[in-house]
Parts: sequence; C-alpha cells; structure tokens
Amino acid sequence: MHFNHATMDQFPYPQSRKHLTKHKKRLTQDQVRILETNFSFNNRLEPDRKSRLALELGVPARQVAIWYQNKRAREKNQSLEFDYKALQLRLENVLADNARLKGEVQRLKAELSKIQGVLNSFISPSSCDEVGNANLISKHDLEREFYASLIGGGGAFGGQDGYDFFGRSVS
Repeated sequence: MHFNHATMDQFPYPQSRKHLTKHKKRLTQDQVRILETNFSFNNRLEPDRKSRLALELGVPARQVAIWYQNKRAREKNQSLEFDYKALQLRLENVLADNARLKGEVQRLKAELSKIQGVLNSFISPSSCDEVGNANLISKHDLEREFYASLIGGGGAFGGQDGYDFFGRSVS
C-alpha cells in the first residue's frame, strides 16, 4: 500500500471552535454587581431566576449559569484555603505546646530524681525497721514533711512557696 502524503493546504479543516462560536463579551461592572447581589441572597440558581437575570443583564442564560458555577467554585476554594490556614495555625500551636510540655516533663523528672536522691540519703533500709529509736526519721514522716512543703505548709523541704526543696536541711 502506498499512502499519499498531502499537505495541510490541500484539505479544508474547520476553524477552531473559538472562531465558530460567537465571541463572548465580558460582563460589565454593573452586570457583575447585579450577579453578586443576587448570589448573596441565594447561591443556587433556579431556571426561572436564571432566565430573568439573563434578560435583565442582556446575556445568554448559559453565561449566567456558568458565572454562578464559577462563583461557587471560587468561594469553595477560598473557604478551603481559610480552613487550611486555620488548621495550620492550630497545628503549630499544638506542636509548640507539645514541645513545651516535653520540656516540663523533663524538668519534673529531673526534680523528682533529685528529691528521690535526697530521700534515699536520709533513709537507710535498716533505720526504717528499727522500732523505738526516736532520733531516726521514718520514711513516712519524711514523706509527710515533703508533702507539707509542696502544699505550702513549710516543713523540712521548703518554704511557704513550696519550691525551696533543698533550702533547709533535715535535722
């Protein structure tokens, strides 16, 4: 088989669709204002309302329908962008709170470790078992003193503010 390669000039091709249809005119500012006003009352368009608006504006009903469709799409995109930015801000705040809380946990663990070390240095396993020795501090008494210092009752571990755990020594 032999194909004859013809040039583009030999065959009449239809013009592009853009040239076959009437050139759409842009809406004027007044027309857009009227559409915006109507859209603000109801963003959906019933057929009779679409026809009435088209007559009032002097444009095809299809152009009114497309304008409404595009307007709804623009509003949806703007809403999604706003929601995305709000979620992004919330995420940043949560991450900052998380980092702050992790630091607080580390600080409290270190503080607890120090307190446990102090408690362990005052209490030996044999001293808690001895009965009748008034000079030895029991673990229970030490814990009570510590708790009193935390709630602001002073005690051996702190002042009235409850934070001076190592300011005074236990006697």
